[in-house]
Amino acid sequence: MSGNFGQDDGFFQGDYGNQQGGYDMPYTQSGNDFGNFDYSQGGMGTAPPNQGFNQPFSAGNVPYTGNILTPEHNSFVQQPVLDEDDYENEPPLLEELGINFDHIYQKTLAVLNPLKATEQDAVADSDLAGPLVFCMMFGATLLLAGKIHFGYIYGLGVVGSLGMYTLLNLMSLTGVSVTCVISVLGYCLLPMVLLSTAAILTVLTGLVGTVLTGLTVVWCSFSASKLFVSALQMEGQQVLIAYPCALVYAVFALLTVF
Repeated sequence: MSGNFGQDDGFFQGDYGNQQGGYDMPYTQSGNDFGNFDYSQGGMGTAPPNQGFNQPFSAGNVPYTGNILTPEHNSFVQQPVLDEDDYENEPPLLEELGINFDHIYQKTLAVLNPLKATEQDAVADSDLAGPLVFCMMFGATLLLAGKIHFGYIYGLGVVGSLGMYTLLNLMSLTGVSVTCVISVLGYCLLPMVLLSTAAILTVLTGLVGTVLTGLTVVWCSFSASKLFVSALQMEGQQVLIAYPCALVYAVFALLTVF
């Protein structure tokens, strides 16, 4: 059996060097001739000479310029980032709370000098900081005179403001807000604060105190009616507005005297 090994016994012959596969591929001794492969066989065509990596590749009629890996200039431009916590450009805290010292100053001067003209913006500003301060000052001066009337001050203020709010909405064509009524009545309480300050030094139950109290009520009502007329554009109706205002401030005057 060993003598017949390698003969035609039906097995595949192992002599690969003598077998030709039908392909004309020359054997080269080194790998430097790999670029000289004959592309004419197999219908693949002839490769253009000097085809390498330095030649631009063209797909159809659009040449490749090599800028696909080059980023655009605008992609590196840093876009501005909106910072919600930009504390430098935020409005002041008093402005956010609606407290305008200029309007407070103008309305205070308008109360102290009712004959002086007042700007429309200052009158229409429904500021509640000034009325709150004047109410506290009124209660503090009454406390120094030995009278604890803080509850009466706020109670009468709320009832008087609601009454004036109802009356002014019936009289005016444009209407009025509750805050505007409270603001005007509170600012015009300033002459009453001066009267309560005088009550610390002297007794107001005599003739001089009665006259001083009457003048203070007229002062407060005239200032309030003037501000209401300016804010609501109710020319010719100042006397009609001054009468209910005088009733409101007369109650505060009774707290001051007695």
